[in-house]
Amino acid sequence: MLTKKQWEFCLEEMENMFPDAHCELIHDNPFELTIATLLSAQCTDVLVNKVTGTLFKKYKKPEDYLAVPLEELEQDIRSIGLYRSKAKNIQKLCRRLLDEYNCVIPNSREELVTLPGVGRKTANVVLSVAFGQPALAVDTHVERVTKRLGLCKWKDSVLEVEQTVMNKTPKENWSKTHHQLIFFGRYHCKAQNPNCNACPLFDICREGQKRAKKGLVNR
Repeated sequence: MLTKKQWEFCLEEMENMFPDAHCELIHDNPFELTIATLLSAQCTDVLVNKVTGTLFKKYKKPEDYLAVPLEELEQDIRSIGLYRSKAKNIQKLCRRLLDEYNCVIPNSREELVTLPGVGRKTANVVLSVAFGQPALAVDTHVERVTKRLGLCKWKDSVLEVEQTVMNKTPKENWSKTHHQLIFFGRYHCKAQNPNCNACPLFDICREGQKRAKKGLVNR
């Protein structure tokens, strides 16, 4: 397992590599971010942005999503995985916003996770990006990178990964670290072809050392 000093080194190197890491879901307000993040489950941000580029021109507020038949909304997001269940959740979420929140996205995790289609990861993204609150969302990139490095155990749950990273990282850096871990995993430590050959974290990376022993790394 990585020591605190080693993790601090990782954070410094990711800061050097991705100083401008940010949320890549295109949105103009907390409501659009919530919808985009809901759509991003098991889907790439690139595809979500392609869909929301049109979607957000047609639907501006919760009432707009409720003004069309479910089938129409399904067709509007058909290219996204799980589009049927996501369409249902979007309309249910909009109904809740209309009935209970005056069409305003709540800014507390406790309330956010009660909204249809909004889990802890989505809530953390909204809290961090839309409301500037310290939060650390764990997606596939964050989970993969922290486990490969050895900060977390392979058997750790998503919640355990979140707690470990938060415990090891200064609170004021949670949001920045979340985005830098995503960029590191998305553009460098990829799922299929991690760039171990040119990785500044190679010497302390559990997965990197394992791959080197198998002859998969040329440095």
